[in-house]
Amino acid sequence: MNQNLLFQFNVDKTAKSVFITREFNAPLRFVWDAFTQQELLDQWWAPAPYRAKTKYMDFVVGGKRFYAMISPDGQEHWAIQEYRSISPQTNFNFFNAFADPDERPQLPGSDWNLHFSEKNGITSVRIIIYNESFERMEQLLEGFRLGFTASLENLANLLATQAHI
Repeated sequence: MNQNLLFQFNVDKTAKSVFITREFNAPLRFVWDAFTQQELLDQWWAPAPYRAKTKYMDFVVGGKRFYAMISPDGQEHWAIQEYRSISPQTNFNFFNAFADPDERPQLPGSDWNLHFSEKNGITSVRIIIYNESFERMEQLLEGFRLGFTASLENLANLLATQAHI
């Protein structure tokens, strides 16, 4: 397994954006599925000791994913994603916002744009996250960086098990 896989996490405060690039030692189809199928997302989207639970997901333009990250003591932190565009195995984007258990979003949210590509069996995922509110982005940034980095490592581990199926 290639241990020299690229991982970058950069912040451009002027652009109110986070730029993440992560390579995975897996075919593009496995990585795409892990980002777009509810049963796979729930296996990696939350950093341990949290876990993810999707209430529903409709991965189509205009569709939504409503999910929670659940703490070890059972507290649920809900979020909703609305899919805005999808180009299969190439790109998709969505609007993400925290929400209450009744699906009411807590604005402002963030725009996520994900790009997928594969070269020699290594799949690269480039993620651009734009936050309309610089203040909101700055408040969440350190926790998000740690949590999402851990979640992407969960994904790498999940993909390593799939590669042998």
